[in-house]
Amino acid sequence: MIPTTGLGILSSSWPFLQVTIATILGMILGVERLLASRAAGPRTYGLISLGSCLATILSLNVVPMYLAGMSPEVIGHAFSLNPLMIVANILVGIGFIGAGMIVLHGSQVSGLTTAAGIWVAAIIGITVGFGFYILATFVTFLTLFLFSILWRWEQSWKRNNQDTDTHA
Repeated sequence: MIPTTGLGILSSSWPFLQVTIATILGMILGVERLLASRAAGPRTYGLISLGSCLATILSLNVVPMYLAGMSPEVIGHAFSLNPLMIVANILVGIGFIGAGMIVLHGSQVSGLTTAAGIWVAAIIGITVGFGFYILATFVTFLTLFLFSILWRWEQSWKRNNQDTDTHA
């Protein structure tokens, strides 16, 4: 039996706040995507950020819990226990989800921004899981800027460019 007292995750309510923050930040991005009529909305973005945060919290806590139940001889050989492996695999899994969001219609590609946004939502969850709340919040709003304000500028630029091409 592995002792679990005093290992943070099971003796504190802090992880509950962390996953709540991650979920809210992800949902904020998803609301913008909903308003932009995209397939992935607040539930998708919230779940991705929540799951990434939870996996990060677990990765930070499972190694100490595992090592607490080991003998000193085994601990010396436990260098392969790397909590960042879980975090790295979050991004691999998100890559599969993102790839499913990208669709090719003839010569037009759609879903790239949504796939990138899902990837960023996962990293925001990871960032909250590691405890970098201000950075995660900043990145959430920077992503909103890219999703909305920069999108409007891009659309305006494309329209102006098309007008120039038709008059040439």
